[in-house]
Amino acid sequence: MGTIDSRPDSGVVITGGASGIGLATAHAVAAAGRPVALWDLRSDRAEEAAGAVAAEHGVATFGIGVDVRASSVLPDAARRSVAAIGTVGGLVHAAGVPDAVGVDVVTDEAWDAVLAVNLRAYAMTFQALIPELLANAPGAAVVGIASIHGIIAGAANPAYAASKSGVLGLTRSLAVAYAEQGIRVNAICPGFIETPMLPDIPSLRERMIRSAPMARLGRPEEIGTAARFLLSDDASFVTGQQLVVDGGVVIADF
Repeated sequence: MGTIDSRPDSGVVITGGASGIGLATAHAVAAAGRPVALWDLRSDRAEEAAGAVAAEHGVATFGIGVDVRASSVLPDAARRSVAAIGTVGGLVHAAGVPDAVGVDVVTDEAWDAVLAVNLRAYAMTFQALIPELLANAPGAAVVGIASIHGIIAGAANPAYAASKSGVLGLTRSLAVAYAEQGIRVNAICPGFIETPMLPDIPSLRERMIRSAPMARLGRPEEIGTAARFLLSDDASFVTGQQLVVDGGVVIADF
C-alpha cells in the first residue's frame, strides 16, 4: 500500500481524541499500525484513552490535556507529541462543541466559544504541526471534522453551522496552499452520529433517524474509518474534498 515517498506509518495527532469521533478515529488509525497522540481538554481522559488504544492495538500512543482554544499552548503540545510517538504525518481535528442558541439571543461569548474550538483551533493546530507535516511530505494528510450542518441548514444551531461551514472553507484553502508541498487536506461531514454530543431527547433522535434513508444513526467508527482512508495513501490523489458520511440525509427529498 502506498507510494514510494510517503510515510504511511507516521504518527497522527487527534484533537478531541478521548471520546466520540476522535476516539473512534484513534482506534481506526491505530488498527492500521500508526501511532496516535490524543489531545483532549481533560488530561485524565486523554491518558486513559491513549492507554486503552495502546493496549488494544500495540502502537505507541500519547494522551495529553490540551485546551485547543489557547493557541499559545499548541506548539508545546505538538513538541511533546512528537517526542512521545515519533514523527507526525497526520492530523485529525475532531474537537468540537455544539450549541443550541438562536441568533436572536446568542451572545458574543457564546458565539466565540463555539468558533474557537470548532474552527480557529483547526487552523492553529495545523499551524503548530506544519514543520512535522512538511517533514513527512509527500504523504502527510489532514482531516477536519465538519458536519452536514456545514452544507445544509442548521436552524437551531447557527454558531455551530457557521463554524462547520468554516471548516469546509478552511479545508479548501489549506488544500490549495499546501498541495505542492505534499500535504493533503480534506474534511468529513458526519450526519447524525451516536456520540456524547448527540442530545438525549427521544423525539429529536427519532426525527434524525427518520431523516436518513438508511433509517438509523451513524456509529463513531464509521467516521473513524473514513478518516483513516483520507489519511492513507489510498487517498493519495484526494485533496480539498468534503466526504459526507450521513446515511443519505443530505440527498433525501423528504
